[in-house]
Amino acid sequence: MKVYLETLGCRLNESEIETMARQFAGAGHQVVQDATEAELCVVNTCAVTSDASRASRQRIRQINRAQPSAKVIVTGCYSQLSPGEVNALPGVTRIIDNLDKDRLVPLVLHEPMDAEPITLDYVPGTHGHTRAFVKVQDGCDNHCTFCVTKIARGAGRSRPIAEIVAEIQAMTAAGYQEAVLSGVQLGSYAEQPGGLRDLIQAVLTDTDMPRLRLSSLEPWDLDKSFFMLWENPRLCPHLHLPLQSGCDATLKRMLRRTDQASYRALVNMARAAIPDLALSTDVIVGFPGETDAEFAISESFIAEMDFMKLHVFPYSARPGTAAARMRGQTDPQTRKARAERLRQLSNNGDRHYRERLRGRTENVLWESVIGATEDGWINTGLTGYYVRVYWTVPHILTNTVTRVTLGDLERDGLNVAKESI
Repeated sequence: MKVYLETLGCRLNESEIETMARQFAGAGHQVVQDATEAELCVVNTCAVTSDASRASRQRIRQINRAQPSAKVIVTGCYSQLSPGEVNALPGVTRIIDNLDKDRLVPLVLHEPMDAEPITLDYVPGTHGHTRAFVKVQDGCDNHCTFCVTKIARGAGRSRPIAEIVAEIQAMTAAGYQEAVLSGVQLGSYAEQPGGLRDLIQAVLTDTDMPRLRLSSLEPWDLDKSFFMLWENPRLCPHLHLPLQSGCDATLKRMLRRTDQASYRALVNMARAAIPDLALSTDVIVGFPGETDAEFAISESFIAEMDFMKLHVFPYSARPGTAAARMRGQTDPQTRKARAERLRQLSNNGDRHYRERLRGRTENVLWESVIGATEDGWINTGLTGYYVRVYWTVPHILTNTVTRVTLGDLERDGLNVAKESI
């Protein structure tokens, strides 16, 4: 059977869809890259914002138009929260509950649930990535008033360390050069008392994966000892610490377990332990009750933190959340204007950080080829700092790591200096 897989939204969704791709392939089915070739299509949806829900609906419709005879299986947060809407979409034959998502492949293939696990066929780039996204945790025990993820994914739960290590060992043997540990609330990983710190240490000690990267970490799950892990150079010097607002009053309404003082102290600890740390964050603008004064405070604090990248989200009221019922809902024009201000701040921070890396010699994991010129293939990849690099050479570099000198700014990243050739 030919299977097409598509995901929208977060890194955790990417991890899940890649696992499905390997499982379908391991069960003897062909994973195709074009929906028009498929007999079965699986869509892993997102609902973090109203735009994400809309995009999920659009993709399901587009896939059905591309291949009307294919069965469409839908899973993810949008289908979890709005099953009636999803069931009414053309081509949809089944919805898989988020709590059953890890068993989607055997459920779809009608395998008995007590059967032996499906053999996983680890091949770098199976679903378009040379980095391996590894789901280690799911669900959330926080109560952020704006977030629908807790409703959609349920309570926090973690996979055993031994199981994760075994998966990464298999991925290393297959040729992957980097693993990305992913979860809804990664910092809450709690399979044993040492939590995420022990998991990272186990992966670094018991596997030979060349590079290890962490996905999003809530800023209240960490302490000074955690950052000592970066003494191991295999741990990529990039952290994504969601802030959501730089104003204490807004953070309080969000029920975020942080404030300016604690977030600043955490960032200072991280930067002291990790030289040239690449720090990114998430920010919501136009949260209910956010006045011009509160936004100004938030903007000032965000500028002070000197992030290399901001993921800016205009507030989107999500059904079932406390924030959707709050007074002081902001108007779309205000949200749009504030988002533009912070995106400009993000662009400045991104450019400033890339300029700091010019002339540095760094390892780059090459991910893909995006085109060609008369001089060769245009290869693109990532440094450990999560900065994109472009290099045009006569050969394809995909899934290799090379040490190069970083040159001038190019597109959204840097090019390779001529002296690297």
